[in-house]
Amino acid sequence: MKLLFLCVANSARSQMAEGLARHLLGPGAEVMSAGSAPTKPNPYAIEAMAERGIDITSYTSKSFDSLDAAAFDYVITLCAEEICPYLPGKTQRLHWPIDDPASPDPSIPPEEFRRRFARARDVIEARIRTFMAANA
Repeated sequence: MKLLFLCVANSARSQMAEGLARHLLGPGAEVMSAGSAPTKPNPYAIEAMAERGIDITSYTSKSFDSLDAAAFDYVITLCAEEICPYLPGKTQRLHWPIDDPASPDPSIPPEEFRRRFARARDVIEARIRTFMAANA
């Protein structure tokens, strides 16, 4: 199975989804993530995944510009209020709207960011487990 997780920055939700899917689906699945305006992996995403024993420190933010949707069995978008990237092609598309845990607001304390990222991670993990059960 080949999965692609998409969001805007490829810094949090899609990075966590990639790490969780690789961990849960094992080596038999090919999993990637990308974004329409990639930045860099968010340290809170890295921390939230480390809490689950999943190391995503080597992951990089990637652009979906050079990807071919037809190369994947599923393209899963994770945007909520933002406009998600769209890859044309004949592949199965799923949309899992997950609120973006990141924010440029400097008044948000670190503990609130940790809660936001943990919540997003847990929602993504539940979605992946449901997806796995439906596609077993």
